[in-house]
Amino acid sequence: MTTRYRYLHLDVFTGRRFGGNQLAVFPRAEGLSAELMQTLTQEMNFSESTFILPRERGDTDIRMRIFTPGREMPVAGHPTIGSTFALALEGVIPAGQRRWIFGLNIGPTPVDIDWDGGRPTFVWMTQQNPVFGRTVDDIDGAARAIGVDASAIRGTHLPVQEVSCGVPFVYFPVATRAAVDAARANLDAFQDLCRRFGVDDHAMFVFSPEAGPDGATVYSRMFAPGLGVAEDPATGIASGPLGCYLVRHGVVPASDAGRIRSLQGVKMGRPSWVHIAIGVEGPDITRVQVGGEAVLVGEGYVEV
Repeated sequence: MTTRYRYLHLDVFTGRRFGGNQLAVFPRAEGLSAELMQTLTQEMNFSESTFILPRERGDTDIRMRIFTPGREMPVAGHPTIGSTFALALEGVIPAGQRRWIFGLNIGPTPVDIDWDGGRPTFVWMTQQNPVFGRTVDDIDGAARAIGVDASAIRGTHLPVQEVSCGVPFVYFPVATRAAVDAARANLDAFQDLCRRFGVDDHAMFVFSPEAGPDGATVYSRMFAPGLGVAEDPATGIASGPLGCYLVRHGVVPASDAGRIRSLQGVKMGRPSWVHIAIGVEGPDITRVQVGGEAVLVGEGYVEV
């Protein structure tokens, strides 16, 4: 017997269609096994798809599972923000409701929603406070992992470091935007580097604080071959730790920590604006939020 499942296609971290990061949202995923969710995500061939289910605990509003083409995720940014828009447009989230809590594999995850009448306009996702992991002292090895000259990293006087707000990423600072554009992921070199320094090897985040006419705080790219994603146009769950890194290492002063913007996806032809707000009290980071827009592109059905 064939069953049809409806999905919504959104572009996330953009206010215009055909930019940002693509997302498929299955708003009624009851009856789908984890295996079928993985298969459908591979079929959609976006960096992630989400599957909406009835809530499983009283401190959440709804259950959501998130998959990349390679595996299920504990939490992710653009799927959470994009799914909030989808559920608001579907009327599952009542018009004007400011807070909604997803039940994710990592636990309850709140979002805050801005509205214009009955339409959502902006969503903030609250992430876990950061865990700062090890630094990578082999700058030549780090440069090989991202395919740039070692001087591009050394010129920043910043560390290559793992940081996590629920999902760990290794952050590679480079001096210029041109170096970001020139980066090429070398998976073998990256895995060797991670083995030697005891950091997670699923994703590398390359960024530059070089200023540009667009006003972005940083200019970024993210490679996640360990998740089945060669390059991601916009990575919300990497952007919270990015903001924490920028504040911790003095790239962004505490006075500006609530208005960080990462411009990602330009090299892919899908420019994405990721807004980051870091709460700081003295030396401590007390709040991590990542926000953005999303637009509905289309909808359809798949049969399983």
